[in-house]
Amino acid sequence: MPDIDALKADLDGLAIEDNPAIVRQKSRDFYWYSPVLKRQLDEVTGDIVVTPKTQDEVVRVAAAAFARDVPVTVRGTGTGNYGQAMPLSGGVVLNMAEMSQITEIGPGRVVAGAGAIIDDIDIATRAHSRQELRMHPSTTKTATIGGFVAGGSGGVGSINWGGLRDIGNVLRLRIVTMEASPRVIDLTGYDLQKVSHAYGTNGIITEVEMPLTMAHDWVDVLVGFDSFMDGVRYADALGNADGIAVKEIAPIAAPAPQLYFKRHGKYLASGQSIVVVMVAPNSMDAFTAFTGREGGEMLYRSDTMDNSGLPVAYELAWNHTTLRALRHDPAITYLQVLYPFPNHIDLVEKVHQPFVDAGKNELMAHLEFVRFDGQVTCFGLPMLRFTNEKRLDEIMAKHEDMGCPIFNPHRYTLEEGGMKQTDEVQLAFKREADPKGLLNPGKMIAWDNPDYDFSKTQVYLFPGLAS
Repeated sequence: MPDIDALKADLDGLAIEDNPAIVRQKSRDFYWYSPVLKRQLDEVTGDIVVTPKTQDEVVRVAAAAFARDVPVTVRGTGTGNYGQAMPLSGGVVLNMAEMSQITEIGPGRVVAGAGAIIDDIDIATRAHSRQELRMHPSTTKTATIGGFVAGGSGGVGSINWGGLRDIGNVLRLRIVTMEASPRVIDLTGYDLQKVSHAYGTNGIITEVEMPLTMAHDWVDVLVGFDSFMDGVRYADALGNADGIAVKEIAPIAAPAPQLYFKRHGKYLASGQSIVVVMVAPNSMDAFTAFTGREGGEMLYRSDTMDNSGLPVAYELAWNHTTLRALRHDPAITYLQVLYPFPNHIDLVEKVHQPFVDAGKNELMAHLEFVRFDGQVTCFGLPMLRFTNEKRLDEIMAKHEDMGCPIFNPHRYTLEEGGMKQTDEVQLAFKREADPKGLLNPGKMIAWDNPDYDFSKTQVYLFPGLAS
């Protein structure tokens, strides 16, 4: 067993927390979105929390932990959904909250510490030069930029810019390696994929440089449709209406809005599905005309209707949709689905219509329109009423049998979730940056299993680097 007391002595002078209740709290993320992960991970906890304030302190932690063979799991604010930041082998939870400085803002770029809150970055860049980040998660008010890069995939803004996997959506990452003499390395270009969405298994991210785009005072809009598929077709057409500046397009099937969006209740009609949209003010006239022509009913718009006490649009979308459902029904969980272009609309109808016909609200559709490989298509984050793991597996198998890949949010390893493709390049960098395998152990099958098959044909959101 690692000698934690000796490690604490090595790190004397750093901010260390060893109160078991606080350590346990800092060892959590939103893993409880999944009843499967809740059962598997509920007892996971680290031994101590270390909160570095500088890169030199990160280097000191890495060197000391390496010498003592103590695992290190890096944490932002724990808004990930599938155990990315949970220390399966105990050890140090490296809390990056104090490394939150925004150090540079320039035309089209911002540099910040890994612990900077994403919304704070947008506030600073808007005040500096009316710029904002290209994309952010629905948890932008609490999530860190380093955590977003290490565990996220895209979000609000992905209808314009694609996802974090797309070259150019992260400019530079600075990492610290886990070696006897830790190195500080800057990664750019395709090398970024070695640590993007790698859960901190391939290096400790300390600084992030991200691209910026023009900021707007986005108008939140809810558009109603009597038929969910009419809303889906509208959303697809809107995503392809290049002259209308939007940041978010999310169709959500009835009865989910009526059941779970209580504060917007006075604007929602019984049985209507909705499309959640964020629109630039200078596009509102065009958007209104387009919506009328496409048969949508403008239920709510934040620029002309009472918005006091209402959550912003993006807090109805992405993983906040599931979060709002969970607050009302603890049996709700979710899936992550890709409906491949160009048959995405037909696939949405083919997958969801049987559940609509069954009338049991077992699977309630929620889509996010994005640009994927240059084409407008949609991901699904449908809300699923969980009964048992066998039924969960059956529903996921039905999706895949119909040609809709599942990125499984009920698994905590990089490979099983289908997000990150581990290949020889990824594994070689892991050997270089973390030769003892002390960074977030248990999350990379290819490291733990020497017989791991790299030739699998599974669809991955973040492709491998070997090609």
